[in-house]
Amino acid sequence: MESMAAVEMPVTVPAFDVSSRRPATAGLVLNSPNPPSLRDELVGVVGKAFRPRRSNGDGGGARRCAWALTALQAVFPVLQWGKTYDLKSFRSDVMAGLTLASLGIPQSIGYANLAKLDPQYGLYTSVVPPLIYAVMGTSREIAIGPVAVVSLLLSSMVQKIVDPATDPVTYRTLVFTVTFLAGVFQVSFGLFRLGFLVDFLSHAAIVGFMGGAAIVIGLQQLKGLLGLSKFTNSTDVVSVAKAVFSALHDPWHPGNFLIGCSFLIFILATRFIGRRYKKLFWLSAISPLVSVILSTALVYATRADKHGVKIIREVHAGLNPSSVKQIQLNGPYTTECAKIAIICAVIALTEAIAVGRSFASINGYKLDGNKEMIAMGCSNIAGSMSSCYVATGSFSRTAVNFSAGARSTVSNIVMAVTVLIALELFMKLLYYTPMAVLASIILSALPGLIDIREAWSIWKVDKMDFLICLGAFVGVLFGSVEIGLGVALAISFAKIIIQSIRPQVEVLGRLQGTNIFCSVRQYPVACRTPAVQVIRIDTSFLCFINATFIKERIIEWVRAEVEASNEKARERVHSVVLDMSNVVNIDTSGLVGLEEIHKDLVSLGIQIAIASPGWQAIQKMKLGHVVDRIGEEWIFLTVSEAVEGCLTEHKGSATEC
Repeated sequence: MESMAAVEMPVTVPAFDVSSRRPATAGLVLNSPNPPSLRDELVGVVGKAFRPRRSNGDGGGARRCAWALTALQAVFPVLQWGKTYDLKSFRSDVMAGLTLASLGIPQSIGYANLAKLDPQYGLYTSVVPPLIYAVMGTSREIAIGPVAVVSLLLSSMVQKIVDPATDPVTYRTLVFTVTFLAGVFQVSFGLFRLGFLVDFLSHAAIVGFMGGAAIVIGLQQLKGLLGLSKFTNSTDVVSVAKAVFSALHDPWHPGNFLIGCSFLIFILATRFIGRRYKKLFWLSAISPLVSVILSTALVYATRADKHGVKIIREVHAGLNPSSVKQIQLNGPYTTECAKIAIICAVIALTEAIAVGRSFASINGYKLDGNKEMIAMGCSNIAGSMSSCYVATGSFSRTAVNFSAGARSTVSNIVMAVTVLIALELFMKLLYYTPMAVLASIILSALPGLIDIREAWSIWKVDKMDFLICLGAFVGVLFGSVEIGLGVALAISFAKIIIQSIRPQVEVLGRLQGTNIFCSVRQYPVACRTPAVQVIRIDTSFLCFINATFIKERIIEWVRAEVEASNEKARERVHSVVLDMSNVVNIDTSGLVGLEEIHKDLVSLGIQIAIASPGWQAIQKMKLGHVVDRIGEEWIFLTVSEAVEGCLTEHKGSATEC
């Protein structure tokens, strides 16, 4: 290039066998061992899931004991970290657990109401799942229990099968069945290393889904906040707006609204103080419980329930009753329950793992995603048998647990025991708790689910990702939870398909004084080698969906280059080097595409060379006889070796670099 400096750095040229035009490293590509088969990979995945790590034991008995201990520690991490657990950590966990319970008790009651269950079922869900997770989970800070989004998922989907208002017994049966199946799915994901299924919901989809779900949950709380007797079971904005406007024509009591708004302001104010002054974090943690106590005392003292204020009334006390007989795996609704369960399982795992990894990164340790799935699944399986619904990690409660100084999952045990004591002793005191205060507690937790800053960041970085985010948000808001998830998944797969159909195909040039070849569009200083066209295929899988596009793009560029260089004999293209370093695998359509490229280039009098094909790709090229047709001497390890091989074949050509 004329604009480049005259002084050039020396370029290391690979050693060539002149008689064969092949560098010393070329044989490595064709003589590499066979890659593992699909069967080997599947067996390896399953074997890794069930086979404990071997330890260096001396005797057979000692070795078996070591294996057994390793297996137990893999399933129950408490056996590992429990060895170093001390009294100081226990004190911290007790304080964190008590603080967690003060937030968890009122939230659990509110989330049970959101799930259209009686209040005690939310409290049950804060007892058994946290206890199971405490001995099986790997996150030290995560707080397990009912959460708003999963409660909304359950109520919005299960009520389409059975109306909880007309048949609450069957509704509960379906909820427990969904919880059991969700736990089974979660355990399966962990055992068979299927965590990638959770990744089908991209970050953008989760941001949009959570934002839409938060608004829907907030609109659902208008029933409690306004003290409405009649309300729609639909979750979309239009139906809720119609229900509110029609209900406003009926007599309603402003006392509900006054109580709800007053305590909502109180909770938000304490949260602001807690964030402003870190040492006062406990104010925001206990404010929901204080709100329940004060509002209950206020209603009891003024007998406001006689003047239209809606109250909880009876909350059943006592331990979790068994619900094993209510789990129906061969009933008429099993298929519908399985569909709901897999959605709840994925959403619950996505939230829990995201929360756990966030706090694990803060404290500098690694979260084992597969163990988390197994622990969460076992928690839900056990919970479904003890009158609990789907539990997962809560971000708001986990943040409180972390701020309160939790050192381990013992804080979950302390919280569960505290909730158990409350179930035994204090349920009668909740008779006069107003529904409006439960609505205010749920509303106070929603701002954390709406991440406008992150949505703006997604818009700036990737417009297609923002479309996924917007699709999930609008789908949940104006359709339903299922529609929102469906839209997000559809756009996500459409994005993948579009990018697979039209992958990048780049012309490469050499950076001056190096053997580095890079895109001439991205790096304009890179200069192209005269008479040799270097093209890189930027796809990991050369397959039926993109083989034709890649072939047409390459032939189109080569023909244009030939026509442009016909009048300049020195620059006429005589070789094309395909950089396949990004092509990990190839199918039969891809092999046919390579053969057609070879035929078209031969008809133009141009030699093709292939550089650095992936392990699976070169193996299939050998089995498909593509290597035989192109010629073994034209398969190279690197692009620079391929270029030098082409130039050696056509002596007298020179490079500009």
